[in-house]
Amino acid sequence: RNSTTTPRSMKMMRPTRCLWRCCRPRRRMSTTTTLTIPVDAEARRLVQPVTCYEVDKLPAVDEVFYERARRSLRRVSEVVVPPRDGRTFEVPAGGFFRIVAGGAQVGDLNLFHRDDLAEKFYASKTRQLQATHLTTGDRLWSSFPFVRPMATITHDTLAWYQGDAFGGGVHDVIGSRCDPYTNAVLRAEDYDYCCHSNLSRAVAQSPTFAKAHADLLDDPLF
Repeated sequence: RNSTTTPRSMKMMRPTRCLWRCCRPRRRMSTTTTLTIPVDAEARRLVQPVTCYEVDKLPAVDEVFYERARRSLRRVSEVVVPPRDGRTFEVPAGGFFRIVAGGAQVGDLNLFHRDDLAEKFYASKTRQLQATHLTTGDRLWSSFPFVRPMATITHDTLAWYQGDAFGGGVHDVIGSRCDPYTNAVLRAEDYDYCCHSNLSRAVAQSPTFAKAHADLLDDPLF
């Protein structure tokens, strides 16, 4: 992920608890088996892809409404997240929050329904319904069986980035958060200030999350 100063505003669809937290090339297995290439291989590659999720019938985002609401925004609180750390904060339904990342900081965002922690931000479903890299007008969708917008991005100062020569972008929902276990497998190192560890500490310190601590941390949907 690219890291640049990143202010964004989001409109909350329902009371939500939020957490702001902060690849290697794929290697093919070698084989001695000789594969027979079918005579119509090139024709198969030219077959048009099939759309699994036709999203044109999703309710449109009311951009005029959100822009009008943004004109009357008033800051009521501020949460500062130190480097290599995590924090929780609450946003009421209909409220806005803005994320500002400075310098080389990269953060991960987790969303939970305040009154039902079983409903949480579902990154891969958001990717299917919106895009791999999100920007203004995209919505963050929740997990099964709810599958509804938890928040809508109403402003993105990095919308100009779009993509670079390396295929990279910003605000992605490509994969799950980094964790110490995968790091140990790949590098045989013990590092406890990755996204998962930061989430663990922030959740443990939150009165709302503490009761469901184990369930939250075992969930792979972030």
